[in-house]
Amino acid sequence: MNTSALIITIQEHTIDTNSRLTTPNLTAENTTSKPQLITGNENFCQFLQDQCPVLTEIYYPTVWCWEGHLQTLLRPFITSKPNVQYRNELITATDGGQISLDWFDNHNSIQYPDSSTRPTILLLPGLTGTSKESYILHMIQQSKALGYRCVVFNYRGIAGENLLTPRTYCAANTEDLETIIDYIHKLYASAALMAAGVSMGGMLLLNYLGKTGKKTPLKAAAVFSAGWNAFESADSLEKPVNWLLFNYYLTSCLKSSVTRHRQVFDKLFNMNLAKTIREFDKQFTTVMFGYPSVEAYYEDASPCHKLKKIGIPVLCLNSLDDAFSPNHAIPVEIAKQNTNIALILTSYGGHIGFLEGLWPRKCTYMDRIFKQFVQAVFEHGRKIVTL
Repeated sequence: MNTSALIITIQEHTIDTNSRLTTPNLTAENTTSKPQLITGNENFCQFLQDQCPVLTEIYYPTVWCWEGHLQTLLRPFITSKPNVQYRNELITATDGGQISLDWFDNHNSIQYPDSSTRPTILLLPGLTGTSKESYILHMIQQSKALGYRCVVFNYRGIAGENLLTPRTYCAANTEDLETIIDYIHKLYASAALMAAGVSMGGMLLLNYLGKTGKKTPLKAAAVFSAGWNAFESADSLEKPVNWLLFNYYLTSCLKSSVTRHRQVFDKLFNMNLAKTIREFDKQFTTVMFGYPSVEAYYEDASPCHKLKKIGIPVLCLNSLDDAFSPNHAIPVEIAKQNTNIALILTSYGGHIGFLEGLWPRKCTYMDRIFKQFVQAVFEHGRKIVTL
């Protein structure tokens, strides 16, 4: 195997000696381009080019909302919400709390009529997301067409269920995720299992994979719009425009999710005045999970520190104009040192945006990558195991 670092096609972006990616100025020549495929594994690169042809295509962002902030803001409102009928299940966590899982069993699967062997995808939403998010629904729609089963991990306390113990969730603590993965694997021991995480869900998934290495039932993973460095993400989101458009709203959502369960907590959290995610994390998350400071939490929550230890194939998609995951924080050099990692970088797409077409109601560029990659993993499993 040739493990020399590969940067395939790729277009007008360059990586300087400090591995900082630069976003080009908008011109008629560079508003559209092929994605960068960066990996240190020639076989993984070839596998992706063969099985995921979308990665060799030019990504054409929607012409009237190509800019990252617009892509981020408009996707939840523009894209459709496919009708998905869930089966909810509450399982017991290690501390006696309950975890809410929403299953899409796909009992009508033609490709995999036997439920015991039906491939399964675990989906992890973003920071305040649930199984109702449009990007989750579209992932399930893509999986349904392929005959797969999906299960959505709803983080504690935000999907309508009551908190039984004084504990919520964060990007660094993987205990609930470990419980869920072990549970699913035991429940369907003969079914192939993989996971896909979006935004904070991607951070959590990467941190889990960095902790478990090869000792995981997951066959592979896909990560979309993850923040690689929590410090850099917080700095970016505290810029005036980003704070106004994103940070203040998300902070309000986080505070509301805690206030709803205030009677459960035996500690007093001084979070009412928090106006940023960092302030919320300082006043709530660090106390909840026993960190001495928000800096200690952010250090532990940053997947860039755990990337070298990941032991299964992982595809990671980021846009270089993502305000939540600034391009200079993408760990290009570290990723090239782990032959299990492939970075897919687009010029535009925003945060969980990737809108394309004149009226982007249906699937996005991200959805198409998801569909082709999960199919490649499940249908060509032998090849991906030997990467």
